[in-house]
Amino acid sequence: MDLTKLTLSEYGKSIGDCTKEELYRVLVKYTHTLAEEKRNKNPGKKKLYYISAEFLIGKLLSNNLINLGVYDTIKEELAEHGVDLTELEEYEKEPSLGNGGLGRLAACFLDSIATLGLNGDGIGINYHFGLFRQVFRDNEQTAVPDTWITENGWLHPTDTVYPVRFKEGTVNARMYNINVTGYDSITNTLHLFDMESVDESIVGEGIAFDKTDITRNLTLFLYPDDSDENGRLLRIYQQYFMVSAAAQYILEECIDRGCRLYDLPDYAVVQINDTHPTMIIPELIRLLVEKGLYIDDAIAAVHGTCAYTNHTILAEALEKWPVQYLKKVVPQLVPIMEILDAKVRRKYEGEELAIIDRYDVVHMAKLDIHCAKSINGVASLHTEILKKEELSSFYQIYPDKFNNKTNGITFRRWLLHCNPRLTAFLCEHIGDGFKKDAEKLKGLLEYQEDTAALEQLIAIKNSSKTALAAWLNRKQGVTIDPDSIFDIHIKRLHEYKRQQMNALYVIHKYLEIQSGRLPRTPITVIFGAKAAPAYVIAQDIIHLILCLQELINRDEKVKTHLQVVMVENYNVSAAEKLIPSCDISEQISLASKEASGTGNMKFMLNGAVTLGTEDGANVEIHRLVGDENIYIFGDSSSTVVERYRKGSYSAKAYYEENPMIRRAVDFITGPVLMKIGNPLRLKRLSGELTDKDWFMTFPDFDDYVKTREQAYTDYEQRLSWAKKGLVNIAMSGYFSSDRTIMEYNRDIWKL
Repeated sequence: MDLTKLTLSEYGKSIGDCTKEELYRVLVKYTHTLAEEKRNKNPGKKKLYYISAEFLIGKLLSNNLINLGVYDTIKEELAEHGVDLTELEEYEKEPSLGNGGLGRLAACFLDSIATLGLNGDGIGINYHFGLFRQVFRDNEQTAVPDTWITENGWLHPTDTVYPVRFKEGTVNARMYNINVTGYDSITNTLHLFDMESVDESIVGEGIAFDKTDITRNLTLFLYPDDSDENGRLLRIYQQYFMVSAAAQYILEECIDRGCRLYDLPDYAVVQINDTHPTMIIPELIRLLVEKGLYIDDAIAAVHGTCAYTNHTILAEALEKWPVQYLKKVVPQLVPIMEILDAKVRRKYEGEELAIIDRYDVVHMAKLDIHCAKSINGVASLHTEILKKEELSSFYQIYPDKFNNKTNGITFRRWLLHCNPRLTAFLCEHIGDGFKKDAEKLKGLLEYQEDTAALEQLIAIKNSSKTALAAWLNRKQGVTIDPDSIFDIHIKRLHEYKRQQMNALYVIHKYLEIQSGRLPRTPITVIFGAKAAPAYVIAQDIIHLILCLQELINRDEKVKTHLQVVMVENYNVSAAEKLIPSCDISEQISLASKEASGTGNMKFMLNGAVTLGTEDGANVEIHRLVGDENIYIFGDSSSTVVERYRKGSYSAKAYYEENPMIRRAVDFITGPVLMKIGNPLRLKRLSGELTDKDWFMTFPDFDDYVKTREQAYTDYEQRLSWAKKGLVNIAMSGYFSSDRTIMEYNRDIWKL
């Protein structure tokens, strides 16, 4: 290509005369043109609609250039004019359309759907401010709007508008599109619905706004604070807005392709990503009846069309809405839900199977299970727990509906884009076939005993660590030692993910160093996470970590041996810097609580070694890499489940009987930290641990410390450690989202 022709056409200037922002805009426009040329001209009769409250897509310029096959050419052409492509990416704002693994998974899935040439689009909401932008002040998380929508970006408005009817009136949902490019394949679309009456100016201090002013607030924030009734009602407004517009769009497209409505399953499959989009089931039924189908025929059509992915066994994450709330927002759906519940009650005995319980509360997951054709978990352990424990009564009546689809990640972003030096190393040693067939990474196993190859891997890791240190210094003014062990814990802040256990280890290690027991190699512990606006204890954990960061940074005796860094406003762009640099990947959720995880897969792909519990996809990683290439600790899922069942766990007993635990916990409210931190937050967190510890930090703590110390000891043998990393890379092919999507299509979608 000739980029100069594009810049002359757009600005009347050559590449060298353009500003970097002008070059960025030219590339966005050019990428959009290329993507449109790769639209599938013969998509077929049946189409997938992947509906999700989150799509954490990350920055798109380089990812799209890679997928469209022009990245290297453009990078070289820019370099000839003294321009670094990575500098142009600084002008791109990361879309604020998701928060954690749920949204990142959805983004990876859309990439793989397009890469495999499947006819499938994503559907969600065009949040103006996302969750929020995280800012640290006085060692606490504060939240401000995360603005990202700009002119000349990836978001394109359309003329497609649907009416969405609430009890108090009708609003219009306008569709905006973002291209989804497949790797050397077709282009699909992410459709995002927005309401043009939304008013960004109503947001006051921080992220506060009037939750009752629906026509002005509906698409401002992802997961608005639901600690009060108005917040919970707003969640219902948001979810119905998304599914009503989606349902109308799906039916309109299917009718245009020749669908006669009762044969909807021949034209569409709707994958419901967690319970947030569940109302699409009764909404589709309502619309089909409105269009002339008998209720039973409408129910049958929707049953054959919809499939449900369960992402959690946490009770609080399986949404439940009081009927009275639904009547306040979408009364037209309540009769449909009551009919569905009555059908279940006539067919099956047992209150636990009812969609609407005795307290007049609708259980969205139960609605999905009864009314969808497929229910899948997202890792082998997770699916077995659903079948045998959490959803066993449903598995007994619907055994054929349940199936497992272990999550995956797109290697285009999490290897080709974020770790080009490792990508080049792989191409040199095993060819480039792994870019489309990730299982070919196994060819790397031939180099386990190749000292030169292992030394190359060490050099690549060191280069990534140096780059991360420089980035953190620019971004946060933090100085870290690139020659230290990088021990990284980045994921959504939740007690079951146990950032609090990592923080207790940091306290333990701090006190050990203070007493003269020094690590051979310095250690840098890096955290990255946001805590939901209403999740007070999660915010307290962030406060503890930030206080430890300040404490250690002030301590001349300790900081040369141990550092703690909390990355501000952790997002996809930050992950792309952190993951290639990681030595030890913290995957320490309480066994049985993490459905899968995908960060564990990204770290594995980039040569980090997992320190984790036998939970989620860690189970499959362990099976693939073997005992010698992973560090597993802690109680088994069966032990944890039994402990919950019996109600036998006493945090207080562990605290009183274990001196190491008591020393670390007492430090939280001791004089040193109390001088630095907010006493209310520190005391509340300490009390939560000693009185409750619902996610069982204490039973695993001794084993965690022992296993982590063993990992640090083993790191000293650098070639042996590099071999562990090599095996992890070689065996990571199973976790390609291409494999996951092939399984979805084979077993559920049948496109």
